[in-house]
Amino acid sequence: MGVSLTQESLAAVRHEVGVPSYDRRGLRPGILHIGLGNFHRSHMATYLDRLFEQGQAHDWAIIGSGVMPADVLMRRRLRPQDWLFTVVDLEPGAMSARVVGAMVDFVPVASAAIVEALADPRVRIVSLTITEGGYFLDASTGRFDSDHPRIRADAADPARPRTVFGMMVKALAERRAKGQPPFTVLSCDNLPGNGDVTRRSVVGLAELIDNDLAGWIRREVTFPNSMVDCITPPTTARERALVSRRFGIEDAAPVVCEPFRQWVVEDRFCAGRPPLEKVGVEFVDDVSTYEKMKLRILNAGHASIAYAAALLGYRHVHRAIADADIRDWLLALQKREIMPALEEVEGVAYPAYLARILERFGNAEIGDTVSRLCANGSTRQPKFILPAIRDALARGLPVEGLALELALWCCYCRVAGKTSQVPALSDPLSVRLRAGAREAVRDPRAFLEIHEVFNDLADSQKLQGAFARWLDIIDGQDARAAIRRYVAKG
Repeated sequence: MGVSLTQESLAAVRHEVGVPSYDRRGLRPGILHIGLGNFHRSHMATYLDRLFEQGQAHDWAIIGSGVMPADVLMRRRLRPQDWLFTVVDLEPGAMSARVVGAMVDFVPVASAAIVEALADPRVRIVSLTITEGGYFLDASTGRFDSDHPRIRADAADPARPRTVFGMMVKALAERRAKGQPPFTVLSCDNLPGNGDVTRRSVVGLAELIDNDLAGWIRREVTFPNSMVDCITPPTTARERALVSRRFGIEDAAPVVCEPFRQWVVEDRFCAGRPPLEKVGVEFVDDVSTYEKMKLRILNAGHASIAYAAALLGYRHVHRAIADADIRDWLLALQKREIMPALEEVEGVAYPAYLARILERFGNAEIGDTVSRLCANGSTRQPKFILPAIRDALARGLPVEGLALELALWCCYCRVAGKTSQVPALSDPLSVRLRAGAREAVRDPRAFLEIHEVFNDLADSQKLQGAFARWLDIIDGQDARAAIRRYVAKG
């Protein structure tokens, strides 16, 4: 048995494990984070912990919160540990661990408690990791869905909100009524224009409740866009056992992640911010070029290998990327169709950025799974692949490889879970995707006409033709033959 993780037991933790040297009793809250999962803890919490180690910004500690069952479980696991958790950086051949102490509380998972915490004037930043699907977006337009039943319910009864955005609107109304300043809302989700998306959701709900309040929020609250990056797999019994065996810590909720981290944020904070630039965060005027780089190279890279890897029977990402055909397919798609359409980012060479991503994908210590990359394609493809297709079509650029990616996804949806070799389909539109993929055997348009995903892209004759040709090749031969043919086209 290792050391049970608590504030009192930190002195007994092995010397090779980093622990907070700052006095956690002197920390004061400044950030309330909604959706306290693994990514937040490997990313924002770790950056803040590093800052606190420098003796900086001790009035910016984190309060956790959330509205989902997973948040209830996380709170239950972290409370006996005094909100401490272990973060393990999975550097190949040089694994390291640190106990992160940046969190000082976790409010009960209840609307009234969360609103009370949001209304506390000490909270100057409200950050979010609620997943791409948590923003109440209309799938066909990408805009805020003001007709969503849960949004309508909050608008009808704003005193008892049930959504994250309803809680924020109520807390902002209370602050305004008391003459208190608002907070910044900082999305850390993997969404294009995540700050703009969050602003539309908060203001959109406020407009259904009180136009004057909506105007105040529009004028006074800031919603900076940000780009976040750190591959962080889920925690299972495997990770808990690793922390116990390798580092001698009994931690109910450790985090394992790659050692790479990047965070680029627009410097717009209405109530101040911690000086995170001291620990490597980049503050910029406009994050869009950084964001597009990451979404189109890293995230689209994950998407492009996911379905090929699944169809070829791979379970882990590092094994898939070691397959020369999959690696060559990813490189060819990026160099021919994705990177040529990107604007330059100052100080970044795209070939070097791509090479680093391939190294990260090949990190066997992470144990990242193909099934994770395949999940929720109906929300991920419209963020990572479809915008690249739209850009290419608008500029008259080729879409052959992008169409092949869609064909691989279609074929995966058709066979997912039918054997133990291919991961099961995990998607909010799974029934619709399966039906469209099966019908595509007869009529390829049937998959592209899933309006919730593709909207008007089904009308593109150029995309239709390429998609149909690749389906024929995959169905007539297999996925390997298709990606080899694309690579061989040169």
